[in-house]
Amino acid sequence: MDAQQFLAEFGHVANAPGGVTRLRELVLFLAVRGELVARLPVDHARVAKIRLGLDHSKTLERRTRFRVLEPVAAPDAPYPVTDGWMWARLGELVEVLDGLRQPITKSHRKPGQIPYYGASGIVDYIAEHIFDEDLVLVGEDGARWGRGEPTAFKISGKSWVNNHVHVLRPNRELIADDYLVIVLTEMELSGFITGMTVPKLNQQRLISIPIPLPPTEEQSRIVAKVDELMALCDLLEKQQQDRRKLQNAMRQSTLQALASAENPHELHESWQRLQANFGQLVFEPGDVDDVIAELKNLAVRGHLEAASAVPVDMVQIKSDCSELRAKYIASGVMRRQKLVGPAENDVGYPEHWGVTSFDEVAVVIGGVTKGRNLRGKKTLACPYLSVANVQRGYFKLASLKSIEIAEDELTKYAVHEGDLLITEGGDWDKVGRTAIWRGGVPNCLHQNHVFKARVPSDHLLNEWVELVFNSGVGRDYFAGASKQTTNLASINMTQLRGFPLPVPPLDEQRRILKKLADLTAQCNAWRDQLDKKVKLSALLANAVVAGLTGMDFEQQEEAVKAPQTELIAPLRLCALPDVKDQAPLATLLARHQGEMSARDLWQRFGGEIDDFYAQLKTEVAHGWITEPPVAQVRTKTAETAAG
Repeated sequence: MDAQQFLAEFGHVANAPGGVTRLRELVLFLAVRGELVARLPVDHARVAKIRLGLDHSKTLERRTRFRVLEPVAAPDAPYPVTDGWMWARLGELVEVLDGLRQPITKSHRKPGQIPYYGASGIVDYIAEHIFDEDLVLVGEDGARWGRGEPTAFKISGKSWVNNHVHVLRPNRELIADDYLVIVLTEMELSGFITGMTVPKLNQQRLISIPIPLPPTEEQSRIVAKVDELMALCDLLEKQQQDRRKLQNAMRQSTLQALASAENPHELHESWQRLQANFGQLVFEPGDVDDVIAELKNLAVRGHLEAASAVPVDMVQIKSDCSELRAKYIASGVMRRQKLVGPAENDVGYPEHWGVTSFDEVAVVIGGVTKGRNLRGKKTLACPYLSVANVQRGYFKLASLKSIEIAEDELTKYAVHEGDLLITEGGDWDKVGRTAIWRGGVPNCLHQNHVFKARVPSDHLLNEWVELVFNSGVGRDYFAGASKQTTNLASINMTQLRGFPLPVPPLDEQRRILKKLADLTAQCNAWRDQLDKKVKLSALLANAVVAGLTGMDFEQQEEAVKAPQTELIAPLRLCALPDVKDQAPLATLLARHQGEMSARDLWQRFGGEIDDFYAQLKTEVAHGWITEPPVAQVRTKTAETAAG
């Protein structure tokens, strides 16, 4: 890839996840290879003089470590340096002051204003100092030495340095402090690390690191250009963050307008607004969660489906519940309790719906308490559901614990298929979390911090109750009714039983749940597409920068396969090329009435897809082919793609 192609893809690279990081790496890569600023006239005499001076220093310091610093031979050089530059060992360019550093345990440090440095920077401020000058520090242990990591950094003025970081005083006639930091930051230093248990960059390895050395005047210009480009990267990151905040605010505002619609006209307008701007409002996979949450709120408020022609049978629903409650009281599963009326409710529901307290339509039973005295009773151990196991709409069953109960308590505490499990509290967002038990764990119980509710009437669906409790309506009620302390909240059984439950007619419940399931499935498909888009964007950014630099970026995510897609925008001839022009695509279009689908044109072109798009860009740029409209990419089924 050349610079022109890179500039063409710059927008994609900059906006990809981690794209700005790749741009920073690219800047450093070009800087230390002499490709970032205009070159100075080559002075071979200067290079020879420096080399001679370095060798002379070794002669004078025969009893020092410099004896082992052989010049960087071409086979050992990480890459060829440009003419006028040279390679030198780090130990030839700096004085290592490690012998002066001193660690101080935290209990012996006197607080003050002087920075106390460790491997990754300032770790404390103390009253005394060892150094009072400009220096470069390089992490010895406890640091990260990968490409782009802040392994090296410059310090100035009074300082104290512990023994986890090397202290370097550069020979400033040969190398500038800031340039040395750039080189060490750009370089992959993992190959110099020793130690399996405690990775370490020891001094012997440190001084052997090869450093690309340009003239000092060129170093200054490189540092200035790197600072300028890094400032632009900072600005780019800031703009992306601001754009993201604006997108979040617009999405929340649009969804709020949707949720607060008071008539079908407002609802239609708000939905049209969301639909028209979906691409700008939903940018990342996680944004889809906000849309799904608002769909649930619309469902619970009766905005997703037309009203039923059949009224809700609240009398039958309450009668079925009363019958089950009487049965449980008679068998000792629960005690007789006074019915709890509905709590105050300011949510608007359709007039033909019923609204009643949860206590009148469901039997709520508390769970087993840990630490009870069961001495003298015949017991059995059973698995139980805790707050951590109950999520919104599903269970996490990988860490089920067991508890002992008396054998005659199994009927009371066991959960049955279809039971609603509702969390009592914990963190604020855990209050009222609800899921329907689908079985699969024999003799499973529920802890006392998880309520169990049974809805006996065929006219009220458990799925509807689960939806209401997990919607914004349910969450707002539980948050308002709960007792809250620092970071914790909880509800009691009375507050749960007093929940003002909206009850649509049975057929309407079913239609709403069906519509919501369909819309949620569509949202999940959007989420998957966004997820693939984000991963592909990151891969593109890596590939573009790798194409320029040859750097090998670590693949942290699982391999992502490009979706099977087809370009469905037509391509049209704009102007006939001359006979001598290299315009195979325009020539093909001219032979087929000036218009073809991209797929057909590619097949007739006969080359690889990347070559096809490169040629297409060239011919569009020359004006032989009309600039295609915004491409529409249609995902194909695996069978179609295979065919």
